[in-house]
Amino acid sequence: MRSAALRLFGATVLVLLTAAAPAWAADGPDRDFTIEDPRITESSGLAASRAHPGIYWTHNDQDQPRVFGIDSRTGKTVATLTMKGVGTPRDMEAISVGPDGNIYVGDVGDNLDGSWDHVWIYRFPEPKQLKDQTVQARQYDVKYADGARNAEALMVHPRTGRVYIASKNEDGGGLYEGPERLDSSRTNVFRRVGEVPWVTDGAFSPDGDRLVLRGYLLAKEYAWKNGRLADEGTSVGAPFQGQAESVTYAPDGSALMFGSEGRQSRVVRVEADGASRPPGHSGGGSPAPSKSGTGAGTPGSGNGNFGLGIVVLAVATAIVIGGKRLLRRD
Repeated sequence: MRSAALRLFGATVLVLLTAAAPAWAADGPDRDFTIEDPRITESSGLAASRAHPGIYWTHNDQDQPRVFGIDSRTGKTVATLTMKGVGTPRDMEAISVGPDGNIYVGDVGDNLDGSWDHVWIYRFPEPKQLKDQTVQARQYDVKYADGARNAEALMVHPRTGRVYIASKNEDGGGLYEGPERLDSSRTNVFRRVGEVPWVTDGAFSPDGDRLVLRGYLLAKEYAWKNGRLADEGTSVGAPFQGQAESVTYAPDGSALMFGSEGRQSRVVRVEADGASRPPGHSGGGSPAPSKSGTGAGTPGSGNGNFGLGIVVLAVATAIVIGGKRLLRRD
């Protein structure tokens, strides 16, 4: 009953949100693209490669220990990385590339909100060649100082290399800071350093001065200073997506890339604003329309779908709340 209700709930939300989604066109690297690989049905995390321009790393959540490299110019998988040296993943929800040249995968999901007393982070070097290969990974045990919880966002700071996790809770989650360096020989304790809304993914800007956090319906970009959130955050014009699960910055910080679950899921580029833009870009009071499509679905973009999107957003919010209550009863 629980799985049937979940499928019905997800399908309903997908239909409603698709009705309001604008059209997008992929015309180069770091643009909108569709993930073509039929093996990728639950893309739960997204990270721009540091070593290979135009490549984005993603993974399924409950799957084998593997990561896929997707070429944003074609949507094709150009590398499948199978992790060696780790256990069987339980719920991989996030991915990030650190300044040390390593890919970090967060096996941090816990749909029962605290049923597991520890979770895992996997780390391995970003490969020099884009091809199918086995990679030697290191596994880190992770606990939270204030008890077990569910999480879907893992972020590695691009300057300090410190790892952060954002927990997921309908009443608001927490931002957790890991130790200065992860240690595979002991349990790594993450401590709460901030409060965040409902979060399904997050990412630091390439310069490390901003942190974006997204949920199913909304996204916010925060100033980051001295290892902490430095403001209340500014709303980002996130696209309407059926199962909104992932976000990352383009390598130059000029845009945010939003992804979702599902077969042939779409990754949508939305221009970044203010401090997240590279030199030469002018900031503004709200995100500019995506240059890769006909509109970003944000206020002031001139997109006729925005009004419809507001209505759909309200309906989808009600469905999300009702769906969660239904699943709890089941």
